[in-house]
Amino acid sequence: VQLVESGGGSVQPGGSLTLSCAASGFTFSTAAMTWVRQAPGQGLEWVSSIGSWDAGSISRTRLYADSVKGRFTISRDNSKNMLYLQMNSLNVEDTAVYYCNVVYMTTSYWGQGTQVTVSS
Repeated sequence: VQLVESGGGSVQPGGSLTLSCAASGFTFSTAAMTWVRQAPGQGLEWVSSIGSWDAGSISRTRLYADSVKGRFTISRDNSKNMLYLQMNSLNVEDTAVYYCNVVYMTTSYWGQGTQVTVSS
């Protein structure tokens, strides 16, 4: 299993970024996926999760932490084995390393993370 995040960077408050996570080594379409972040000097914070693809399902379960609800949007492209996190209205409290995570066959896998810095 391999997860590779990208798309981080430095933005001003109010700005936007889209993070990507390229997944391989497992059946992506059947796995729920999660974004987790770690701010400087802080512990891991769950950000958002998206359920796996269900045949015939119109919508897919998406969950968000209260701190990002209404500002962040999680999505996935099963044809490309890609996970995304669209982040709008960023504020300094969003500064963190963002990680892609999957639990597959009872093992939790993490990417290397991508740094997001929000500052004026």
